[in-house]
Amino acid sequence: MDFYGFYTGKVFDAHQFLGAHLDKEQPGVIFRTFAPGASRISLIGEFNSWQEQTMNRVYDRNFWECSAENAEPGQMYKYRIYKRDGSFTDHCDPYGFGMELRPNTASIIRDLSEYTFQDKKWMKNRSDSKVRPLNIYELHFGSFKKPSDKADDWYSYTELSDILIPYLKEYGYNYLELMPLSEHPCDESWGYQNTGFFSPTSRYGTARELMEFVDICHQNDIGVILDFVPVHFAVDGYALANYDGTPLYEYPHSDVGVSEWGSCNFMHSRGEVRSFLQSAASYWLSEYHIDGLRMDAISRIIYWQGDPARGVNNNAVAFIRDMNRGLKELHPYAILSAEDSTSYPGVTRPVWENGLGFDYKWDMGWMNDTLDYFRTGPQYRSKDYHKLTFSMMYYYNDAYLLPFSHDETVHGKASILQKMSGEYEEKFPQARALYMYMYAHPGKKLNFMGNELGQLREWDEKRGQDWDILKYPLHDAFHRFMKDLNHLYLNHPAFFQRDYSRDGFEWIDCHQETRCIYAFERRCRSERIAAVFNFSNEVQKNYTLTIREAGSLEVLISSDMDKYAGKTHYNKDTVITLNPETHSADITLAPYSAVYYLIE
Repeated sequence: MDFYGFYTGKVFDAHQFLGAHLDKEQPGVIFRTFAPGASRISLIGEFNSWQEQTMNRVYDRNFWECSAENAEPGQMYKYRIYKRDGSFTDHCDPYGFGMELRPNTASIIRDLSEYTFQDKKWMKNRSDSKVRPLNIYELHFGSFKKPSDKADDWYSYTELSDILIPYLKEYGYNYLELMPLSEHPCDESWGYQNTGFFSPTSRYGTARELMEFVDICHQNDIGVILDFVPVHFAVDGYALANYDGTPLYEYPHSDVGVSEWGSCNFMHSRGEVRSFLQSAASYWLSEYHIDGLRMDAISRIIYWQGDPARGVNNNAVAFIRDMNRGLKELHPYAILSAEDSTSYPGVTRPVWENGLGFDYKWDMGWMNDTLDYFRTGPQYRSKDYHKLTFSMMYYYNDAYLLPFSHDETVHGKASILQKMSGEYEEKFPQARALYMYMYAHPGKKLNFMGNELGQLREWDEKRGQDWDILKYPLHDAFHRFMKDLNHLYLNHPAFFQRDYSRDGFEWIDCHQETRCIYAFERRCRSERIAAVFNFSNEVQKNYTLTIREAGSLEVLISSDMDKYAGKTHYNKDTVITLNPETHSADITLAPYSAVYYLIE
């Protein structure tokens, strides 16, 4: 390892030196840890009957090392770290590649070379998807489906691959985004408060099994994005907190050292912390062939405690720029996306243009405005009309991704379907129209599991999704609609090839305030598609749709089709001929409806 680079925050491979590694020259395992504040450290584990084995100071005496010739993969270990006052704490390994299931806390030796990937074709052809379709299914691994009703009964990485991958392929999702899989002690944190940044959670299996899961996804043309948390970590005393008896990873002062979630904030001004986080990010991309990282709570990187009034945290911003630049050099086609609700400029601009270097930014403004609009009763939507046009006023400032994520289905916010105005039956046509608006709007797509079922209850990490609701006709029809919409998106390049080019989108009509009608065109070199919406609760008759240089319109999909529990029957090839002089036609729009037309 480059020790100068480690201290100055330039290293992306610290995990190849620190942690537990099989000795290449003789039987056993070499253990190394960084703990400059410790007075002494002992290694304890299964291989030495949990008796203390002295670790030696090495290099500049801030690192500690020892070998255990009887140690083998699969065995548990800890570091007993003594403070200056003689007291000690048994810690898991910050760079450990495996950990016990909570509430146990030992690290586990893993051989990361034992699995051989078979995804060469996928790895060669993958990209950042800027000109490709990106339809992401966000998933909490433990609550997609469960073997039983028990909260802590989960399918393994191996078992879920047989269930999940066929579902993703059938229903038209080409990427999977996994909520954090790095080890965490509290189920209710959903993985966002970590104790093992290099350890796949043992809830679902081993490192090898996760590698195989990703490999199988790739062999089925499904990319895998992983949530990564570079802002904060769990307070548990056996992990990173006061690791060597001092605040090694966190701030020493609680006013900036404690997050709004009660966790410890990383001190990004320290080079050792930067190298730790950069190495963890690169580790998932290299060792597990992960296709991208969604970085959580970037507003807390940009601003002190996420509050613009406190000012920009320049050290943390420098860290994220350096990390993203380094990750792109090492993994050019990895997708880096930011969950950021601020208006900080240049989140998706390249670092050399003074940007933060992300490929995508979650469009939280679009999400909030859109869901607020659909919560509003139809009688009030005229005054809120331009909530749905505002997104295109700022859209080209960054490369946006449109998210309906887990955060919108918890903590009293209601599920996406429940957010729709009105009573039960009135919610479904609005939700269908909402999703057609989302999928036609420029930007890549993300939908959280269960949304596609029209799920009514909020997400609960202890329960599987309510698959039994598909026995009810409205939910089954909605599920079928989402399947068809997903595949339509994947198969029509007008929806994705020019997501970030101004010539990929054009308003046809955005001044029908009293009628709540919207129309816009998506286009690429090979096709043009018109998307027309009626978000009022009334039939809109004799609406004149004018499309320049168009002769006819072929219906691709309508949210009001009877097969989706709508009220309109369409023939297989429904075509509208436009007036050759005005390039227009009068059409009728059903209440709460959307239609896509292929323009000829």
